[in-house]
Amino acid sequence: MAPLVVPHDPEWAAAFVAGARALTGAMGETCTALHHIGSTAIPGILAKPIIDILGEVSSFELLDGATGRIESLGYTAMGEFGIEGRRYFRKDDAEGRRTHHLHVFEAASLHIDRHLAFRDYLLRRPAKAAEYSALKAALVASGTPYQDGKNAFVKAAEAEAINWWRGGAGCT
Repeated sequence: MAPLVVPHDPEWAAAFVAGARALTGAMGETCTALHHIGSTAIPGILAKPIIDILGEVSSFELLDGATGRIESLGYTAMGEFGIEGRRYFRKDDAEGRRTHHLHVFEAASLHIDRHLAFRDYLLRRPAKAAEYSALKAALVASGTPYQDGKNAFVKAAEAEAINWWRGGAGCT
């Protein structure tokens, strides 16, 4: 079985670019932006080797009409999947390993700022990113449930990130 988290792979940036290029075509005119988020977007930290993509769209109605084209790229549509106001898609490779998550929100969603703030906060604070990476390693080593174990850190860092973002950092 593959490790839950692995060292940063510089190829993840290229995997995002390739995925975003294909998704832009499939999503059509409703797609206003695609962003690389999640731990694979943070050089130097451990991550599950899954590319997280944040999509901004002008209309869920238009996006829902493009679902078939997105599925033709190998994605599975999962609906809101626990987050109101989101469309979630996931993609597995031929061996059944998850390779991509696509989280799509309409352009005015606060979830967009939340994700971008967290990413940019960790990018600009290497010590905080290293702390997050160390926590991930400790969780995997101890067998503690990964999502549950990192939840408190993520919530606290996300609150710091949003305050930082709203203070003007997200405007640069």
